[in-house]
Amino acid sequence: MEKWPLGVFTSVDAGLGVKLEVAHELGVPTIQLHAPAAQTRTSENAERFLNRLSDLGITLTAVFGGFEGESYADIPTVSRTVGLVPPETRAVRTREMKEIADFAKLLGCPVVALHLGFIPHDSNDPLYAEVLEVTRDVCDHVKANGQNLHLETGQESAAGLLAFIRDVDRDNLFVNFDPANMILYGTGEPIEALRQIGSLVRSVHCKDGKWAANPGAEWGQEVPLGEGDVGMENYLRTLDSLGYAGPLTIEREIPQEPERQKAEIGKALRLLTELKEKIG
Repeated sequence: MEKWPLGVFTSVDAGLGVKLEVAHELGVPTIQLHAPAAQTRTSENAERFLNRLSDLGITLTAVFGGFEGESYADIPTVSRTVGLVPPETRAVRTREMKEIADFAKLLGCPVVALHLGFIPHDSNDPLYAEVLEVTRDVCDHVKANGQNLHLETGQESAAGLLAFIRDVDRDNLFVNFDPANMILYGTGEPIEALRQIGSLVRSVHCKDGKWAANPGAEWGQEVPLGEGDVGMENYLRTLDSLGYAGPLTIEREIPQEPERQKAEIGKALRLLTELKEKIG
């Protein structure tokens, strides 16, 4: 595969991504997929989806888990509802994440990913040990499938996530780096964070954002690629310096405005193409 193949975040019947047909119209060679709803994660649908990808000449690079009841309304709500951290939903979601990994295996996809949730900052917090345990459990399941697990950045600082991954101590646990999320959550300057955690980055999102007035207490603002505070040329040059040559997957989280979403992703693809040519 060429260096930095372009891609988009897609969905079939769940999630924030564009439809596969839009990905095809945009001409991208790769996609990440938000896991479809449980009732549609069948072997028949997997075969149908694989045939469709083959017809379109698109490669699936990661399947992302997401769960019913998650809300990104504001930072406290994310902390309460997202990922495998909340104790009330953990058992059910852990089972579902394993099922998603099994569906990804049917799709021949070696990478599954998710937002784990807000990991406690204090490693002595009993909840921290619980999150370590569930992450190891999921890692072991996906390893049996021949897969790696990627944790998406955002809720933790780079140093915090790095320490957590070391504590999990599994050789198939890596990072899906989203620079805008560092800004949106107020957890760190994205380029500096990327340099800190770069050795573990195996997939990335290309997304942009602007800092909130009170980072960490209030949401930042997601904006079209190239219009925020990430600095896309600096981002790509940093990825280059770290030796990352994998897909550049665009994520634009405005599914309620599909035409605008498609137009802004198209513009993002043009920007990334220009930067790829410039950087080489």
